[in-house]
Formats: sequence, structure tokens, C-alpha cells
Amino acid sequence: MRAVVTGGAGFIGSHVVEALLARGDDVTVVDDLSSGKRENLPEGARLDAADIREGLDAVFDEARPEVCFHLAAQVDVRVSVERPERDAGVNVLGTIAVLEAARRHETQVVFSSTGGAIYGECERPAAEDAERQPLAPYGVSKLAGEEYLAAYNRLYGSGHVSLRYGNVYGPRQDPHGEAGVVAIFLGRLAAGEAPRIFGDGRQTRDYVYAGDVAAATLAAAGRDGGVFNVGTGVETSVVDLYEICRRVAGSSLEAESAPARLGELQRSVLEVALAERELGWRAEVPLEEGLRRTWESFAG
Repeated sequence: MRAVVTGGAGFIGSHVVEALLARGDDVTVVDDLSSGKRENLPEGARLDAADIREGLDAVFDEARPEVCFHLAAQVDVRVSVERPERDAGVNVLGTIAVLEAARRHETQVVFSSTGGAIYGECERPAAEDAERQPLAPYGVSKLAGEEYLAAYNRLYGSGHVSLRYGNVYGPRQDPHGEAGVVAIFLGRLAAGEAPRIFGDGRQTRDYVYAGDVAAATLAAAGRDGGVFNVGTGVETSVVDLYEICRRVAGSSLEAESAPARLGELQRSVLEVALAERELGWRAEVPLEEGLRRTWESFAG
């Protein structure tokens, strides 16, 4: 398959690129390297260091992609609150630029969206038809991207797919900036520093390994539209997560307590039956095994 991966030098995108190359696909990466890194790219991927908002026709003309895996995004919730116009510029206008290039070149788009930031507080595992209650501009911009994909499907008869990822973790996640809690915990343990747990640590999330996410993303190619959750269906508290992180790191460091953060979700977990039924995909890597692989990438 000929594929373009936007954001392919980033954390999740690089795992998608790796999975595509492993099966022999032809891969072109579009990444402005504002947060992605050249060293994240496996050998064999071509890199176009460009901003998706500037248009992708030249890239698509050369690559002639059958599928565009669209992972380029502004992903920091805090930035979205402080600078909502920047968040919308990348996540909404950038997605429109991708859709326009895909329309002109008859390319399918597989879009990386978000579960927790779209569903908001979960009383139970959230299915794809659950009420959508984003608490920050980031969730709103991702939801807008999904709606643009759905509108293009209706208008042009395309088969674009949106994937709502859970809390993705794994090797190559940056422990700084907009990092997830796993990268922060393991990064601090690798430095011999005690991590902080905000509030009582009972907040739960659906942690899904990056390699599993890449497999789900590839499985969506060729589908005729739809929205799918990509997670494990299992929720883990921050306290329990830290205990497993400490175990795989062989550390005795106790976490420090910090005040609860305003607006933080207390419960976020995804219902994943639809992806299993329609995509033939399920998460395979248990949390402790995934954390061990991630720790080895930090410590090694």
C-alpha cells in the first residue's frame, strides 16, 4: 500500500510508520518537526518536513497515496485552553487541508481522534454513540475534525474513518511538554526523582499500548467510514498505575502528593466491542508488559 502519514515523526505516528514499513508498504511522512523528531523515523520512510496547513497537493502528487493516516495535531490540552485559536488552526484547518488533498487524489483518510477528551466524564465505558461532552478546546477541535470527515463522506461518497484513542503510552513518548502520565512517571523514575500524584490518585484511565494503537490504525484502512474507539476497555487508577511503573522500574521511590487539578476527569474508559467486531482488532499487550517495554526504552 502507498501511504502518507501526517505527524509520522511524532510518538504515535512513528509507531504507525513502523507498522506500515514492517509489512512492506510505501510510506511518506509529513511532519513539521515542531514536536516530532527525525530520529523517531525508521529507515525506509521518506520525510517531507512541512506544515499540513500549507497544503499537501505536492506531497500527494508524488506519493499517490491510497490512504492518509492523519495524526498531525496540537495535542496539549493546556495549550488548547490558553491558545484555542492555535489549537483550532492545527486540528481543524489542518484537517480540512488533509481532506481537500485526499479528495483531489481519491485517498482515504484515517483520522486520529480522542476518546477521553470527547466523551468527558464517564459513568460507564463509553461507546461510540455515548454523549459527547468535551471539557476543553482540544476535545472540541478533535470532534470538529470527526464531523468534517463525516460530512466529506456524505458529500463526496468517501470512506474516511475516525479513531478515538484511549490514553496511549509506549516507547518514544516524550516525558516533557504535553506528555502522558506514563512517560512522566517513568521519566522521573529514570532520573531518580519522585513523581507527583495529583488529588487522591483514584482517577482512572484506559491505557493502551502504542503498538496496539498502530495495529488498530492500520486495520481501519479500507473500511467504508465509521468511528471506532481504540482502547482496552479496562480502567486503571493513577495510584495503581504508579505501583506498576515502580515495579517494572525496580524502584522504591514513593510518589509525592499534590493538590487536585481543576477540571481533571475522574473516570475515562472506552467500550471497545465495535472495533473488535468491525475491524477485527483488540488490544493484545497487557498493561504491565507494555509498561515494561516502555521502561526499557527509557532506561536503555
